[in-house]
Amino acid sequence: MVRPNLLSTTRFTRLRFEVALQLLLFIVVGGVIYRYCWLDITDPYKCGALLNKGQWLDPGPKWTSRKTFQNWQPPGCIMHEYKKKDIEICLRGSRMVFIGDSTTRQVFWAVVKKLDRDRAEQAIERMLDSKEKHNDIDFESNGVTVQFKWDPWLNSTALERELKTFRAHPSRANDEVELGKEASGSSAASVLLGTPGLWYARHGQENFFKNFRNAIDVVIPYMDHGPDDNEALPLRPISRGKQSPNLLLFAPVQVPDYEFLSPAREETIIPEKIDQMNDYLQQVSAHSFADVIWSYSLMTWRRHSAYEESGLHVVENVAHRKADVLLNLRCNANSANVGYPFDKTCCSNYRILNTTQWTILVMGMLILPILPFLQRRHIARVSHSLPSTNVLNALTIIVLVVCYCFYADRTQIFEKAHKQFRRHEFFWACAVVAIGGISTVRRNSGPRTGHSSARIAGVDGFLSRDQTDEWKGWMQFFILIYHYTHGSTILPIYYLVRLSVASYLFLMGFGHTLYLLEKDDFSSQRIIQVLLRLNLISCILPYMMSTDYLFYYFAPLASFWFLVIYTTLRLGRSRNSSLVFLIGKVILSAMLTMAFTMIPGILEFVSLFLRYTCRISWNISEWRFRTFLDMYIVYIGILVAIFFARIRKLKSINTPPSTMIDKILSFTVTYNRLYKAALTIWAIGIISGFWAISSVHTKKEDFNWWHPYLSFLPILAFIALRNCHDILQSYHSGLFAWLGRFSLESYILQCHIWLAGDTRGLLRLGLWNQWVEAAMLTVIFLWLSYLVANATQVLTHWILGYSTNREAFRGRDSKTAAKVSPYLLPRDQDEGCTPTPSKDMKFELRKTRFSQWLPQQNRITLQWKVVWILTLMWIGNIAYKQ
Repeated sequence: MVRPNLLSTTRFTRLRFEVALQLLLFIVVGGVIYRYCWLDITDPYKCGALLNKGQWLDPGPKWTSRKTFQNWQPPGCIMHEYKKKDIEICLRGSRMVFIGDSTTRQVFWAVVKKLDRDRAEQAIERMLDSKEKHNDIDFESNGVTVQFKWDPWLNSTALERELKTFRAHPSRANDEVELGKEASGSSAASVLLGTPGLWYARHGQENFFKNFRNAIDVVIPYMDHGPDDNEALPLRPISRGKQSPNLLLFAPVQVPDYEFLSPAREETIIPEKIDQMNDYLQQVSAHSFADVIWSYSLMTWRRHSAYEESGLHVVENVAHRKADVLLNLRCNANSANVGYPFDKTCCSNYRILNTTQWTILVMGMLILPILPFLQRRHIARVSHSLPSTNVLNALTIIVLVVCYCFYADRTQIFEKAHKQFRRHEFFWACAVVAIGGISTVRRNSGPRTGHSSARIAGVDGFLSRDQTDEWKGWMQFFILIYHYTHGSTILPIYYLVRLSVASYLFLMGFGHTLYLLEKDDFSSQRIIQVLLRLNLISCILPYMMSTDYLFYYFAPLASFWFLVIYTTLRLGRSRNSSLVFLIGKVILSAMLTMAFTMIPGILEFVSLFLRYTCRISWNISEWRFRTFLDMYIVYIGILVAIFFARIRKLKSINTPPSTMIDKILSFTVTYNRLYKAALTIWAIGIISGFWAISSVHTKKEDFNWWHPYLSFLPILAFIALRNCHDILQSYHSGLFAWLGRFSLESYILQCHIWLAGDTRGLLRLGLWNQWVEAAMLTVIFLWLSYLVANATQVLTHWILGYSTNREAFRGRDSKTAAKVSPYLLPRDQDEGCTPTPSKDMKFELRKTRFSQWLPQQNRITLQWKVVWILTLMWIGNIAYKQ
């Protein structure tokens, strides 16, 4: 029995901890608001950051390395690496123009290679083979025209023509085309002018600076104000939902690597000349609207490995990042209209809020926080029509967290950053988590009832609730580290994550099967309870974040497999006592599920039906890929649960086995130590062999091909090692088990409040050191995930009509607490769990005029609740404005 003073001390400690977490959240929110409203007031969209600043996350010592200079980080935003499809969406029917010398031509070739690498390389070979290399080049691909004008002095008639036809606003340029002007005379979507510094330094003699200055001064008026246009040109605040402005930009004078210049160039291209010309560009840009891409200079600053052997031109990766800077400046304002993932956060604005999003924000920020106050004040007209305080608090928590997700990942209030894998960071994170897990090892929870005599030695400790929570917890920690450190680029880490996901599904198959076989609970309450618990937060977030249901793929995947398990065991359940019949059903279910998933046309028809009836988008190829990766591991979990339940039954009825399978199962219990020893040796061999086979493959595609067929081997081997001794069965890690109890919520919420750009980047505050910020955001992320898990549980019980007392969710009522995770394992019988609410749970329904209804009428009421929820979601889908 817990002493009162000890109980009060625990409550006081918990209260102080919650206050500290709330204070930390307040500091984070207040800090980012301060940075956004004051520090970033001149550059809220990060256009200036992309234009003027940045650093390499992956610099390399050797210019020959292809793995370096791929990740350029502007401060506070994610720069997108543009591919062919992205460029075509942005610039179809438009022109990109590059005017300058060979350094500008490198950026031109980088853009062309993104459109069609093979054709670009052939064109480069033809250019190098020809005697005349200083020619104009035109390239067209699927409606996108890219032009290079050779003009190293910046004084050609081609330059004059482009300046006169340039318009900053695409709508005006389009109007001119519609009035009958030729496409060649219309404004280019972007014009990059390579400043003529290298040529004036090399050939300009004593008047090089005067001539350079005159060439620049001719262009400046067009950058300040276009003809017949009194409005400032690009890179001013971006209006939401409008087309990106056309760009007229300067590239700074390329600072060469002086050590590698040829003797002839070294005599004339000296640092004093280059610095003098770039200083003039800085003065001009400071006193006009002329925009110079100074980040180009930072890309090569003190980076010998960024240059080719000539010392004048940059390596291909650097040229591609220069092209990406230009494309992000020009195209990102349109990216929000394309849809998620919203990973183009530099020089971009997000969508205007639609009615659904405004409704959620108003509910979460204004209405719901007020309702508990009104209820506590006992305002009769309001309080009688409201649910209990616990339910209101749960609703408030979920909606507020959803709003927090929106402000974190759909506004510029929080900064975003690129991911970059660094081996030492990954291993340090794993080491810290491992130390925390080992330091919190404790004995498993003891029996809560008088059924201790019912414990079967060496059997009932197998995959206990504490053990499976621990398993889920350390896997979730590993997956979080994997996502945060960008471990997907490292194949061995990817293999372990794929096995972790398969392990989750194995546990789900094992847990649901064991529950359904032992409790025979195939009621509608069970279906609704599990599906609500799995999908509540993942169904709300798409409305707020403009994503879709499949984006949070583990929730739909788990729901799908639960329905498969339920249907498999529900059909012919009167004969579930027959082991042969059960195994036959499992095999038949596997064949039908495989056919349903993999035969072309079936899923396509389902997707088409959902699209036209409910406006639900369903990426069939992605879904088919996800389900195939772990197609059979769920059935392995089902079979293990069937055999485990059979062993329990054989021991409880104390009768001799009648079938060959029963005899084999009885042998494993009778000779338990011998069986465990043999299984341990087998497990060690399996894990070693599996790792050796995995190490052979160098591509994800190869691993993904055979993973569905062999993933069960290392999973069963791990289970054998984890349960090879009674001591290992009797202890678990408290830290890992704690995270395992809300692993679903942490997996979903990481997408927006820990990661950023829909998992493509990292969330940042932009105030302190990155590790300080990472620690603060991690604590908040885990805390909010924990709160959402508890709130989801409260709302699920409220919808089902169960008790929502606070004590039921703090462990005082073991029967209720055991239902925290219906999507995994129920507690063992000897631990006092009776997870069939309709039989053993005492309800505390609110007194209403319907309280005298019969149980059958209560079930109808529950069904009507579900109908109302589905109807509300259907209306939300139909009315939702993308």
